[in-house]
Amino acid sequence: METLAVVIEEPERLSLRTLALKDPADDDVVVEVQWSGISTGTERLLWSGRMPPFPGLGYPLVPGYESVGRVVDAGGAARGRIGETVFVPGSSGFKDARGLFGGAARRLVAASARVVTIAESLGEQGVLIALAATARHALASGDGSPADLIVGHGVLGRLLARLAIAAGGPPPRVWETNPLRREGATGYVVIDPEQDERRDYRAIYDVSGDSRLLGALISRLARGGEVVLAGFYDQPLTFDFPPAFMREARLRVAAEWAPADLAATTGLIESGALSLDGLITNRVPAASADAAYRTAFGDPLCLKLVLDWREAA
Repeated sequence: METLAVVIEEPERLSLRTLALKDPADDDVVVEVQWSGISTGTERLLWSGRMPPFPGLGYPLVPGYESVGRVVDAGGAARGRIGETVFVPGSSGFKDARGLFGGAARRLVAASARVVTIAESLGEQGVLIALAATARHALASGDGSPADLIVGHGVLGRLLARLAIAAGGPPPRVWETNPLRREGATGYVVIDPEQDERRDYRAIYDVSGDSRLLGALISRLARGGEVVLAGFYDQPLTFDFPPAFMREARLRVAAEWAPADLAATTGLIESGALSLDGLITNRVPAASADAAYRTAFGDPLCLKLVLDWREAA
């Protein structure tokens, strides 16, 4: 089998070309992708060449971990899944390129256990499930303290705020330095951090990806408060010890979602408790992938850009 795929050949050089696929194993499924999302965090680092050393990193590679499509074939143990609409968190089933994370392609071969059945009615919004599950993981892996400050009003920050409210907590405050991104809040307030004088936050969730902020965030904590690093950082993070000592500050790193987060998040979406509306701002045919990646990484009004693979050869 072959597939048309987005390939980052080397930093800042992207192509759309045909790759050979590995034959599906007994417990694999073959998915015809309809939509895939572009991550402005990890994929930006892969595209720019600034991704820190990471298992499997190398070029050429197929990026992407936010794909939605239909199972069209499967190995013998997974044939019952043919016809399902599914979310695919990437694939390593390419012969001619690395699959890191391997979701930006017209056809994917992936282990059935990694592929999640979703409602067909979700359509393109299904690409947001990974980010929503990441936000849920960051919140659920803590000590139960409500998120009272979120730093960054991109898609992940908006999902954190929506999930915090859906969990019954008080609406969090959100910091955003870019005035173009302060719109779109639902049930919470977004402000310029320069306008905020509070220094008694119990739980600060940073999704900015800015490695320079940690010291400033610690200075905003109440005694015993926690800073949660829920973004991805390409530079070392440092802080002055005395302010952290005086506050007895805690620091937590939230990793990517676990299967339980994906299941819980899917349930929240299907029940209507978590809305994904207003988060996809750009839709581009997969044939225009190079321009799409540049828009996703360079346009501040672009929250989530989705590649449409339905007309791709």
